[in-house]
Amino acid sequence: MIINHNLMAMNTYNKLTSNNAAASKSLEKLSSGLRINRAGDDAAGLAISEKMRGQIRGLDQAGSNAQNSISLIQTAEGALTETHSILQRMRELAVQAGNDTNTDSDRTQLQSEITASIAEIDRIGNTTEFNTKKLIDGSALGVAAKVAGSVLTNNNSAVTVNLASNANSLFVKAMGTSSKIDGAYMVVRVAQSLSATSIAAGDFKVIGPDGKAVTAVVTAHTTGFSFAAGTFGNIAANSLIAATVTGIKVGESVTFSFNKFQAASNSVSNSIMTQIGANTGQNMFISLGDMRAKALGVNTVDISTKFGSQTAIATIDVAINKVSTQRANIGAIQNRLEHTVNNLSSASENISAAESRIRDVDMAKEMMNYQKTSILQQAATSMLAQANQQPQNVLKLLQ
Repeated sequence: MIINHNLMAMNTYNKLTSNNAAASKSLEKLSSGLRINRAGDDAAGLAISEKMRGQIRGLDQAGSNAQNSISLIQTAEGALTETHSILQRMRELAVQAGNDTNTDSDRTQLQSEITASIAEIDRIGNTTEFNTKKLIDGSALGVAAKVAGSVLTNNNSAVTVNLASNANSLFVKAMGTSSKIDGAYMVVRVAQSLSATSIAAGDFKVIGPDGKAVTAVVTAHTTGFSFAAGTFGNIAANSLIAATVTGIKVGESVTFSFNKFQAASNSVSNSIMTQIGANTGQNMFISLGDMRAKALGVNTVDISTKFGSQTAIATIDVAINKVSTQRANIGAIQNRLEHTVNNLSSASENISAAESRIRDVDMAKEMMNYQKTSILQQAATSMLAQANQQPQNVLKLLQ
């Protein structure tokens, strides 16, 4: 029998301390609703759930981005709807002016409305904007790109395009998931007319990641215009040409160099980029053309004569077709974005469910644990009181 060290009390106290700590953690989990409140609760689970939280918040913001882009498209669509209406009215006036029941004086009056209509088309094109960004004045016009044989609109996440410091070069970087991407190419717009005699075989080069020229085939995207590398024909202004290469390794850059060609100011960077994913490179580009009178070809419409009205009808028909094509394109993009929003919402929901299974506490199970530790606390407290009474038995030896 010893009194300096009450081992039974010490053991009971340790158990009571452990029970108090367990009860404290249970109370913390029950009050927060989280299974992981600190890294010590589950270090690996915390790291995984934080990555998931980043994805979830990114997906939610991407959904908001897509919805804002839909609003932008709807703004442009509203403006083009009115442009269409104006063109239809101009065509109606041109048809009216083509009838000789009208005098030249009548046609002059009709021309006054045509002039005012042209001015309104320009005003709509110059002033239509979303969050101060001009939409249909030509500043958001981009170029097209193609990857692995599939035609895409204005580029996508599989190819990143940046203009080099040299305005005559374009850099294309493959960013796919496979080790190589075959058939990747970038379209470039040639701003100036070039004749076959002014172009040398060495004016076109494709430089690979090792600094050496690589085999490439150059094809045209305009009717009646086709040539292979080093064999050029006459090139009209605004022709679209594309350099195709095979075997590009992921992460490598290829330089498409057009020595005598001038890349027009229209590049993918001029398009409106929409971040439609939670990660880098998950974006799409919206290209909106110049919908002003000159670009539509109606800035010089004249119906003051009966023969002028015939030309005007054909000219306005072309303009109506251009606006229709633009509306069809942005309508397709809007439909794509609506599907994107639905997909992002579904992905966010599913990842949230997975993150919840890692991070959130099972309340019923934790209440059961708390009840157990609470009973153990009470039992340990009672046993500690009993253990503290044990040294009193030493006094009985003095009797």
